Amino acid sequence: MATTLTPPRSQSQAKPRDSFSLLRKEMDDLISGFFGTSNPNWLSGASTPALDLVESDKSFTVKLDVPGMDAKDIQVQVDGGTLSVSGQHKEEKSMNDSTYHRMERRSGSFSRTITLPCKISEDEVAAEYTNGVLTLTLPKSEAVAKKIKVKT
Repeated sequence: MATTLTPPRSQSQAKPRDSFSLLRKEMDDLISGFFGTSNPNWLSGASTPALDLVESDKSFTVKLDVPGMDAKDIQVQVDGGTLSVSGQHKEEKSMNDSTYHRMERRSGSFSRTITLPCKISEDEVAAEYTNGVLTLTLPKSEAVAKKIKVKT
């Protein structure tokens, strides 16, 4: 397996702010390569649940993996063509007189915001949470862009 090394930048080429940005990008690339996916929130500790976005003629369907939660701990907000889903994974209380050998399940907040290709009928959005999957049905808005006549 061949390894490609990038030659180091001289101190005169990189500004302090640029150096931090470069380091952040390199760390993001490293994490992405290790886990096979990119998580822009890895440094803050927030998780980013996986989602599927499917478009039909009249609506979008979003499926978001958020296992082990209560529906009341999930917030969904639609504003025009932007969908935001957030929530809180509650930490389980530790067991007295027990020793943990491994703790891999996440607790804490999660957030996911996506911009949809068109506006949504906000009053008709439906949300269902079953078996750890949040399914959102987002009907497309019938609103047509207003044309403005330019006066001469």
